[in-house]
Parts: sequence; C-alpha cells; structure tokens
Amino acid sequence: MPLESSLSSGRTSGSKSIQAVDTQSDGKSYEQLRQECLQQGVLFEDQDFPATDSSLFFSQSVPVNIEWKRPTEICQNPQFIVGDANRTDICQGQLGDCWLLAAIASLTLKKDALARVVPHDQDFGNRYAGIFHFQFWQHNRWLDVVVDDRLPSVRNELIMLHSASNDEFWSALLEKAYAKMHGSYESLKGGSTMEAMEDFTGGVGETYETKNAPSNLFAIMKKALDRGSMMGCSIDISSSAESEAKTTTGLVKGHAYSITGLEEVTYRGQKVKLIRIRNPWGQVEWNGPWSDNAREWNYVDQAEKKRILQNSMEDGEFWMEFEDFKTNYDKVEICNMTPDALTDNTKRHWEVSLFEGNWIRGSTAGGCRNFIDTFWTNPQFKLLLEDADDDDDDVCSVVIALMQKNRRRLRKEGMDLETIGFAVYQAPDDEDHQGKDFFRYNASKARSRTYINMREVSERFALPPGKYLLVPTTFKPHHEADFLIRIFSEKKAPSLEMGTNVDADLPDPPMPSAPEEETDEERDLRRLFEKLAGDDQAISVRELQQMLNGVLSRRKEIKFEGLSLSTCHSIINLMDVDNTGMLEFQEFKVFWEKMKKWIMLFLSFDTDRSGKMSSYELRSALKAAGMQLNNKLLQLVGLRFADQNYDIDFDDYLTCIVRLENMFRAFQAMDQQNRGRVRMSMMQFLMLSMNV
Repeated sequence: MPLESSLSSGRTSGSKSIQAVDTQSDGKSYEQLRQECLQQGVLFEDQDFPATDSSLFFSQSVPVNIEWKRPTEICQNPQFIVGDANRTDICQGQLGDCWLLAAIASLTLKKDALARVVPHDQDFGNRYAGIFHFQFWQHNRWLDVVVDDRLPSVRNELIMLHSASNDEFWSALLEKAYAKMHGSYESLKGGSTMEAMEDFTGGVGETYETKNAPSNLFAIMKKALDRGSMMGCSIDISSSAESEAKTTTGLVKGHAYSITGLEEVTYRGQKVKLIRIRNPWGQVEWNGPWSDNAREWNYVDQAEKKRILQNSMEDGEFWMEFEDFKTNYDKVEICNMTPDALTDNTKRHWEVSLFEGNWIRGSTAGGCRNFIDTFWTNPQFKLLLEDADDDDDDVCSVVIALMQKNRRRLRKEGMDLETIGFAVYQAPDDEDHQGKDFFRYNASKARSRTYINMREVSERFALPPGKYLLVPTTFKPHHEADFLIRIFSEKKAPSLEMGTNVDADLPDPPMPSAPEEETDEERDLRRLFEKLAGDDQAISVRELQQMLNGVLSRRKEIKFEGLSLSTCHSIINLMDVDNTGMLEFQEFKVFWEKMKKWIMLFLSFDTDRSGKMSSYELRSALKAAGMQLNNKLLQLVGLRFADQNYDIDFDDYLTCIVRLENMFRAFQAMDQQNRGRVRMSMMQFLMLSMNV
C-alpha cells in the first residue's frame, strides 16, 4: 500500500535545444529592450517585477527600510563578473535559500552550463542600460528572464545573495531573475539543491544514500559521468555546529563536493574501484588511502598512474577507494542531463520522453492505489521497453521523474506542494485507458519509494523488456495540480498517453414501427403523448418537460429536481429530424429507447445507490453509451456537471449525454470523408453551438 511522507520546511526525444523563449509580458526580447533604452538614454525599469515590497514578500511586511539600488549607486566601478565566475564569489543573504547557493556553486564547476544560465555578453560598459538577462529551464522550455539591476539593499549593502567582492554583481542579479520566475524573493525560501540544478540544466535528479545504495552504484555513477551528468556528494551533519567541520581524514562535513571521475585500476593483481572528488574550496583534501601521495599508487602501472594523476596537485581534487567513499560520505546526487544540454562529444546520452498533464478534481484527480474507486481515473501512460541495456541483456534501465508544476509561484495563493508519487504496472496489449478492475486484480511492478511533498519524485528502475503502464498520482483524491513526466532510458523507449482518442460509435435510429406492432409500453406512451400533444400531434419543449418529469418522478432510484428546459431543448435538437422544433410520436419513441438505455447506464454506475453517479465514473458511462472522450474533455465535462461532492444527478447526466451525442452527430454529418476534422464558417459554427 502507498505510504505518505512529508518534508517540513507531448513527447520529445534527443532533440537539440531551440532558442530560449522570451518571457517579458510585452513580448520583447532582452536585445530589443536594451536597444530601446540605449536609444532613449534611459535605464531599464522592469514593470513585470517592480522594485516594490510585493517583489520581496507576499506573506509578511518588509521588516526593515529597504532601498532598491543599482550597482552604479553602490560602488564606483561595478563589474558583472570579476575574473571568472566561481563558488567563492557568492555569499548568502537574509533569505533561506542556501539550496540555491549550493546549486550555483555546483554550476560554476561546469562552465558550459554556466554560460547558458549566465550569458556573458552583458556588463556595465558602453552598452550598459540597467538591464540583464538569465536563462532557466522550466517545464521542458528554456526561458529568457529579463531583470533590471535595482537590488534590495540596506545602508548601501545588498541584503540578498551577493558576491564576496563588493564590485561584482552576477550572482545577485541571477538570484533576482530566479525570484522573478517564481513570483517573489520569498517564494525561494526552502528547497533542494537538486531542484535548482534541474532549473539550471534541464536535467533529472536522483539521490542515493551511500549506506543503502544499490549494489551497482559504481556502474550507475560511471555511466552518469559518461553522459555528462553533474554529480555531487556530501557528509551529513547532526547539528549546525558540525557544518563545515573538518575531519581527521581531511573531509568536511555538511559541505557540497563534486564528483569528477571514476576509474578501475589493477592493484597488486586485483581490480580496485576508485572515485575522484573535488572540494570547491580548491584545497583541503582526503589524506587516506589513494590520496595524492599515498603509497597505494606505487603498486599501479606507471603509465596508468601518470594518466590518472596527471592533474592532481593541491587543487582540492583527490582520489579515494570507492568503498572508503561509501563509508565516509552519506549522500550522492546525480543530475542526469537531457541531450539538448550536452556537447556533441559526450560519450553517451539518454533517450528522453516527456508528457504534461493535470489532476483535476472530479475527473482525473484519482489519488493513490489506496483509493481504488478513483485511482484508475488518473492519467495513464504506456511505456514500451524493447531493447535491453548494452551491458545487460535482461534489463532496461529507466529513470522516471514526476514533477508538479508552478508550486512556488502558487504559494502566495495558499497552494503549497502536493504529496505525489507514481506506480508502474505490466501493461496489457490493448491501447486503452485501463479501468478499475485492471488495478483491482494486478499488482504494481515498480513504484516510487514513497509519496512525498517534493517538487519532483524520481526513481531509477531496472525492468525486464516489455510493456508498462505508468500512473502518476497525488496521494489523496480530488487534489489538483499540473504535472510533468520525464522518462529517461538507455535505449529508445516509445511511449504514449492512454485514453487520448475522441470518438463515437452511435447506432442509426431504428425504423418506426407500425401502430399494430407496438408493445404495451409503446401504446401507453402513445396515449400519454396524444393527451399532451393535442391536435398538431407533436409536443413542444415545455410539453416534453412536463411529460418526462411526470414519468421520471415515479423512478424512486433516480435523484433529480426535474429536467430543466435547457435539457429538453437539447433533446428536441437531437431528435427533431424534420426541423419543426417539436417532437412527433415516432421521434419521441426513438428517444425513449435511448432514454431507457441511458437510465440503465446511470443506475449501473450509481454504485452506492445514492441516486447520483460519481463524476469519476463518467468516462465508463459515456463509453458504454458509445462515446469516448480524452482526459481534457472529461475534465471539462466534470467541472461543468459535477457538484461539490463530485457527484452528477440525473438531470445533469442526461444533459451531458444528449449534448455530446448532438455534437458528435453534427460533426459526423459535416465530416463526410471521415477525416476527423471539418471546415466551417463563422455562421455554421454559431448555428451549431447555439443549437446544442
């Protein structure tokens, strides 16, 4: 059974990145805005992220008297970057975003990635206009975020992230751009280093506890390096007093290290696994076995030793045996890079599939497997793992990452992170959205370790080749969020969203039967019909309403407050083949046959005999009636017809099913070539929409 944890505080594959998307509300690019400012002789002022309190905090008032100042007002000769951007440039300000600081520190070690996030074609020189830009990855797009250089300060000193050098401003401006993307500086409080690393690279993060790591961790990390992944490691601390504390072996607790190499060497006739680690300080190294001048190197082939140690001086980079590494370090973080973030000479790269979706209450927010009645309504994705890994004929390595979108920006609206997770099932051969019974009788083959309130949940699996069904969910049903799924695989893995077809298989109406062939029920209906119809032998919309309400009110198992006039209009539009605006008896008789079927469907899906039907069952009810909708349409219909308890009464159910059949039949009549698309004029569209 899925367990819930808490923390306190469609598709792409292997394509190179396209140019970043401009995000300014007026649609102008950084270059356009800078050029306008230069021509007008003014400094840029960003109206999208103004120099006001609202850009700082959303849940509290600003505690001190803050002034927004440009670097030119803070020092005489401001620089964007002094020398080379590196880890020692940055100091944390008064915001709880050390996670962002650590990610920026790691980013400075990968210069090609840094150059994308922090474009170096900007400075305080001749073309200075008070405007700067940075690029971040968000939901499968690179965004170009523009900011002005007005920075929050107190007594002429920056109060947020800043450089150790008083005349350098790239890191402060980077933090401002990142805060703008998420809505405010306050939105950056609390987070994980991996979250920011993903936003800086577009990668997918994995975390391993070394004391509880898989047996093939070395192989996982070696392949990660070959794919250009960014990797880090750290030693846990039990209290703040231990932070940055140096051990007797030269390692530093609570400190972010980078992993830069993995090798296997022959030592005294045996293979030994080694790992190379870098301390961003540029000094303070491991002094145990396999350190720079350790005696172990004397027993390694000279050519091999020279190749491995060619750049190892007192530079903060050192080797250690992999078993010693697992003993001394507690955590490994891997940021797997997407193909578009890699250079062309990278040895390997992942194959990537991507999907975006939504959990909408009443239709696709089914919750986890604990809630079997609604779990099956969650979005479902089929994954085909055909080819095994190069080094293993039996399994396919796959990393699945489920991310909830825009939650930092939504904090000011009271929406924090949802608790999310996913499950993976062996998929049947059919290409349809699986129903409740499939999940009732089939156990998952893999799943996220826990449901947790993090922006992204990722997991690595080694699965046998085959077809799999991936179901992403929130922990509880009825919780809404937008999500992104990324699937990283060693070999191409075709994938698709299930239940995307929109179709209708509607039978032709039966031929009218002669009066002498009518059943007893039909003769009773005829008498009632003729009583209401009068001399013209046809009933109007109000007479239809009166007749149906009288008949249906006798059905005690159906809950409704009477059919609305709007529903009866839709019924006449569906059945009125001769366009009189009224129903003759033969037209009504055909409708009554439909009505009986729809009533039986309604009752069969009213599982608790409440007289109402759960909106989550609408997919199955409509399919039984011959109509198949995709998730987007089901979400729309659920929001339109379900009440606050996610139930649909009979009147709304009937309105929904009649309008859908109306629309399907109208479309099919226009789509004479059965292509799934039609052309219509404005007049045709308005006539159609107003007549449904």
